[in-house]
Amino acid sequence: MANEPLLDVKDLKKHYPVSGGGLLGLKVQALKAVDGVDLQIGKGETFGLVGESGCGKTTLGRCVLRLEEPTSGRVFFEGRDVLACNRKSLRTLRREMQIIFQDPYSSLDPRQTIGRIIGEPLKVHRSLNKNQLQSQLERLLEVVGMLPEHLYRYPHEFSGGQRQRVCVARALALNPKLIIADEPVSALDVSIRAQVLNLLVELQRQFSLTYIFISHDLSVVRHLCDRVAVMYLGRIVELAASAELYSRPLHPYTQALLSAVPVTNPELKRSRIHLEGDVPSPINPPKGCTFHPRCTKREEMCSRSVPHMNELEPDHFVACFYPIKKAGSSWKGADLIEGGLNG
Repeated sequence: MANEPLLDVKDLKKHYPVSGGGLLGLKVQALKAVDGVDLQIGKGETFGLVGESGCGKTTLGRCVLRLEEPTSGRVFFEGRDVLACNRKSLRTLRREMQIIFQDPYSSLDPRQTIGRIIGEPLKVHRSLNKNQLQSQLERLLEVVGMLPEHLYRYPHEFSGGQRQRVCVARALALNPKLIIADEPVSALDVSIRAQVLNLLVELQRQFSLTYIFISHDLSVVRHLCDRVAVMYLGRIVELAASAELYSRPLHPYTQALLSAVPVTNPELKRSRIHLEGDVPSPINPPKGCTFHPRCTKREEMCSRSVPHMNELEPDHFVACFYPIKKAGSSWKGADLIEGGLNG
């Protein structure tokens, strides 16, 4: 990562207690939605976060913003400890960190006009008179390609693409530095997706924004993102520059994901990698490497030892024993295993 870090996440975990039922409802297990994530995101970067549904992508993004309280770990935004902020300082900090939700319809209050929806953060965080507020609202709509008269309409009067533009305008209202885009085009028609994606790219240039782009659409991520992290069952298993990850995936899970991406040229055929079984439960994850029950490269040590992230190539990190052995690197178990051998 060449740019100066804007966001630094250290060993972030989010475990949800699962009760055993009965009258007392005592906690008996924990659902490990995010289970020890380390990230550094540079200023002006578009950072992609991909993986199967349920791998913890959205929970990670919400924990960074403290929309969900992490179980443990640290989050630093421009050197400020987000998790140590009290209510007042967190409110100030949130001016600089915003989110675009996946479903534009459910994230907009159907009882409020677009003007009131976009104007709410300005009223809470800015001291503007009526004329200043009106001018700012019209400017925000213009930036996202909408008209001033749209301020007086309600969400149900717009298409999905227009509603998502409203959500983008709301996220931009306070001039943030970081925007977490949680699958912002997955609920839109294919014809509208390109318009919204191009809008996000243009806004990044115009306002020097930093994006965390959460998606399961690997083609979109390749088009937009500078670096990409692949998540599996609450952990990051591979992290690299976008071009490097797509041309040379090292983790068997990443290879399987990329093999499922449709090829536009009908004359080209891609060898599909079919994973065995289903995604394990985050309540009771497998011992050792959590991917090993589905992995075609698994070996005996994978079932008893947890690999941690290693830089196998410049700025290309992977948490897997297979590519390390394949590369012929000299290594010791204690260097590559999180907490040493577990069995």
